[in-house]
Amino acid sequence: MAMKQRTLGRQGMRVSALGFGCMGLTGAYGALAEAVEPVRLVHAAIDAGYTLFDTAPIYGGGSNEALLGRAVQGKREQVVLSTKFGLVLKDGRIDATDSSPAAVVASVEASLAQLKTDYIDILFQHRVDPAVPIEETVGAMARLVEQGKVRYLGLSEASAATLRRAHAVHPITALQSEYSLLERGLEARLLPLTRELGIGLMPFSPLGRGLVAGTPRPAQERDRSDYRRLDPRYQGENYERNMALVRGLGEIAQGLGFAASQVALAWLLQREDDLAPLVGITRLATLEINRIATEITLPCDVVQKLDALFAPDAVSGERYPASMMRFVDPEQ
Repeated sequence: MAMKQRTLGRQGMRVSALGFGCMGLTGAYGALAEAVEPVRLVHAAIDAGYTLFDTAPIYGGGSNEALLGRAVQGKREQVVLSTKFGLVLKDGRIDATDSSPAAVVASVEASLAQLKTDYIDILFQHRVDPAVPIEETVGAMARLVEQGKVRYLGLSEASAATLRRAHAVHPITALQSEYSLLERGLEARLLPLTRELGIGLMPFSPLGRGLVAGTPRPAQERDRSDYRRLDPRYQGENYERNMALVRGLGEIAQGLGFAASQVALAWLLQREDDLAPLVGITRLATLEINRIATEITLPCDVVQKLDALFAPDAVSGERYPASMMRFVDPEQ
């Protein structure tokens, strides 16, 4: 069965109901969960109806875009490529932001070469740069649209004030931000604004970076290459409290005859019509497990139970380590 499609934003960008978040293909969460070559996994995703693939220059220290570029050769017209700019690595770690117009152009030229394509479907500012007015950055992005190198524009982890200013310069098609049962912080201020402006959503980490998928393990049991060793929600008492919530989700899912991950995705998909979660996938079997979630309609009473169990203040721990929280655009 083909995956359902959705339209993000008033500009009419059509994508699969679930997007493929490519960060995990190059080791951000440790080694791939099974002996499957990443390019083969991307091909299987395309065959399963995934059209939206999200990458970034910093993923895999620069190797992620190149991997995706190899994978989509001969399949370019079947996919929607999403990439980003604006974060600077130093010694393998995010060190700074640079969204100056010159840096935007340089990053896009490099991404086009890595992805082996002559256009990017949607370009995101990865994090807001406090040193560069958003109007200057979006102005540079808009000129790339005029040149045919980019089709649509997006922002990631932007505040409502920044999003409104950006949209006044050039229509913003989508916002990337963390949104899931475990992270509902954008509901109060950002969702009303995206509805007002006609901006779609690409929520990342829709399964709480794996907390509601598979068999979670606390931070100390993670491989050193696994980002989650530093994730506050995987640490100590935070982890124990959060797992109590996840067990509650498991009981609800079991009563419905679905996996916890499927119910979590179904809950998110029912929040907005122009929303396409980006799911990190490292197993072939997960492609179909996730697709089934797009066919599920949760009863109203189940949605209410989930809303109450995962109230916005129920989850323990910040969603990033302090070193990363400083790159999130503060509400203004």
